[in-house]
Amino acid sequence: MEVDEMEIRLSEVKGELKDDGHMLYSTGKSSSSSNETLSRKRQREDCSDSLGDVKKAVVVLTRLPDYKISALRPPTPPQFYSEDESLSSSESDLQWEPGNDSSGSDKSKSKKTQTNGQRPKSSTSGASASVPQPSPIIISTAFGISPDETRNVRPDLPDDEITVDMMVLARKRHMRWQRGKIVEIITKDVLFSEDGHVKYKVQFEEKGKSLVSGHHIAFDAIPKREQLYVGARVVVNCQDNASHFQTGIMVELPSRRNRLRFLVFTDDHVPIYVGLPLLHLVCRPLEDPLDDLRDGPHKTFMTRYLKDWPRPHLTVYKAGQSISVDLNGVEQRCEVQEIDSSLMQVVFKENQEKEWIHRGSTRLEHMRRIFSVRESEEEQQRDSSD
Repeated sequence: MEVDEMEIRLSEVKGELKDDGHMLYSTGKSSSSSNETLSRKRQREDCSDSLGDVKKAVVVLTRLPDYKISALRPPTPPQFYSEDESLSSSESDLQWEPGNDSSGSDKSKSKKTQTNGQRPKSSTSGASASVPQPSPIIISTAFGISPDETRNVRPDLPDDEITVDMMVLARKRHMRWQRGKIVEIITKDVLFSEDGHVKYKVQFEEKGKSLVSGHHIAFDAIPKREQLYVGARVVVNCQDNASHFQTGIMVELPSRRNRLRFLVFTDDHVPIYVGLPLLHLVCRPLEDPLDDLRDGPHKTFMTRYLKDWPRPHLTVYKAGQSISVDLNGVEQRCEVQEIDSSLMQVVFKENQEKEWIHRGSTRLEHMRRIFSVRESEEEQQRDSSD
């Protein structure tokens, strides 16, 4: 018996098989051994499949905090037609921000703080410790892409005829125009009629008469869209008084930026957005409409504006921002209340009066600064050329 058991064990040792590093012992039953081998192979295949699944790449999306997103997003100035939207880089060709004399010292202080590894101490001394108001960005941007939006040359159209008994708007005195009727056309000589030697006697509806030139009367009828252009001499019907008219110069044609409105600067530097029914075209304007303006800051501003068109300079302000505005030659602090395309409404802190101001007006502190810099540069260029 002992000999038989030894022989069986020796045969088992001799019949050992190696399969991928695993020992399979033969027990004399080939069918059970093969089944066991197949089952172990399936286990290894299942195991390898499970390992392969684990090794597959898995992408996990993690939402960044809002402060990181805002830090990665480049700042852009707002749109003119909506201060809540951004201005695309293709619509702007100049951005300028006035610098402060203390900017260099602030940077050096921040570097020292980072070197020492200490955080700056926050001050809580009231209003003086509040964050200073950022300087506004001054941008130069196109106001349109089609000739109908940027036309600044008088269209080559025939002049409308002026006849006796025609209803017109005529200047009664400076900045005061009224409706009346032409009762007589006085011509010194037919040869000089094209040189402005024609006078028109107007009988006003209210009372009185006046003898005026062709650039001091305007058509009572509503002008056609194709007759208007930037720089045109126009008369505006004031919305609060149907019988009150003021002269001005067209500075914007309808576009998506200004919500399809006309912008006019009256001769007293007041900007007004109006629709076509409130406009009247001057009958015989001067070759240079600026010659009809009095010398002063407004004429200087209009000269610069028409020179820069269609890329005039505008400041980018936000509602609630505190700024300085010139009021009758005195700097006054005021707060921005509302933005409307190229205009903004401000309220003066001293008397709480509200006023609409053009965002490129020289009454603004930052616009005077950039214009003075440009004038200095232009003067240096003229000196160098001489």
